[in-house]
Amino acid sequence: MSPAADLGRVLCIITGASRGFGRAVAQDLYRLVQPGSVLVLAARSGVDLRAFQAELTESEAGRAGLKVEVVVADIGKVEGLENIMRTSREAFCEDMDHIMLINNAASLGDVSKYVKAFTDLAEVDSYLSLNVSSAMCLTAKVLQAFPQRPGLRRSIINVTSLCALQPFRSWGLYCTAKAAREMMFKVLAEEEPDLRVLSYSPGPLDTEMQVEARTKTADPSIKKTFSNMFAQGQLLTCEMSSAKLMKVLLDDKFPSGDHIDVFDV
Repeated sequence: MSPAADLGRVLCIITGASRGFGRAVAQDLYRLVQPGSVLVLAARSGVDLRAFQAELTESEAGRAGLKVEVVVADIGKVEGLENIMRTSREAFCEDMDHIMLINNAASLGDVSKYVKAFTDLAEVDSYLSLNVSSAMCLTAKVLQAFPQRPGLRRSIINVTSLCALQPFRSWGLYCTAKAAREMMFKVLAEEEPDLRVLSYSPGPLDTEMQVEARTKTADPSIKKTFSNMFAQGQLLTCEMSSAKLMKVLLDDKFPSGDHIDVFDV
C-alpha cells in the first residue's frame, strides 16, 4: 500500500512547540494536513510561540486556510492542561477526520548528580509531574474530549528516547521518565485498539538539551560521548529527524504502541 499523500483534516495538539523538535514537527505537519486543519501549539514561552504562529500563518499553507492557535502553558500544572483543552475544543470542527496529539514537551532534569543524591521528594515529584504525569493526563483529556466515532482517526505520538530503553549514568530522572512514558503508551495501545499509538525516538538532536548534556552531565564517560558526537558532527538537526517522523506517519505501517528510532527509518 502506498503512503498517504497527507494526514487529513486534522486537529493537532503539540506540546513543547516553540522551539527544537516540537517546532520542526509543527512546520512539517503544517505542510502535510488539509485546509481546514488546526494546529494547537503549546509551550511556556509566549514570545517564541506568537512569533512562530505569525510565521506559519503568513506562509503559503496559512494563506490556504490552515489555522494555528497558541497556548502559553506550563503542562506540569492543572491550569496549563485546562487551557490547552479549552483551546482544542474551541478549534475542533465536526468535519475534521483526524485528532493527533504529539506529547513532545520534556526536560532533561538535573544530570549533575547520581541517583543516590535524589533525596528531595518535592524535586523528584516536580520533575515527574512535568515529564510523566502531564503526558498521561493530557492524553486522557484528549481521548475523553474527542471520543471514538466512525470516520474519526485518533493518533497519539510520544516523543521518546534511547534513554527509555538503556540506562545512562547520572541521567536517572530522564531515563526514568522516558521509560515510564513509553510503558504508559504501550498500555494505552493495548487498552484502546482503535488508536494509533507511536513512541518515536528522534535521536541525538542539536538542541539546547544537548548543550546541557555536554556541559552538566556528572558521569565523565557519558559527558565525553556527547561532547565527541558534537565535535564530530554526529548530531542530527531537528528538521532531519522530523522528516523521518512524517514518513512514518504517512506510511502508517507501525504496530500501535511500537517504539521507532530515527535510525530505523
